[in-house]
Amino acid sequence: MKKTVLEISDNGIGIDLKKYGDKLFGMYKTFHENPDSKGIGLFITKNQIDAMGGYVTVESEPNVGTTFKIYFK
Repeated sequence: MKKTVLEISDNGIGIDLKKYGDKLFGMYKTFHENPDSKGIGLFITKNQIDAMGGYVTVESEPNVGTTFKIYFK
């Protein structure tokens, strides 16, 4: 089945997936000290995509960046 994929990448601080991977999409979870972070965006995004029959993948490396892929049904 063909899927539409939205890929979003950055070259930011990255996320240590070995350390935080199981918490990545949790509500109110943040993984750095930015005072503006609320920890709700990834939670909402994943829940909405899941509800529509899609899924989200992530690749990340600290100090290198992150790539999210959102697969739409």
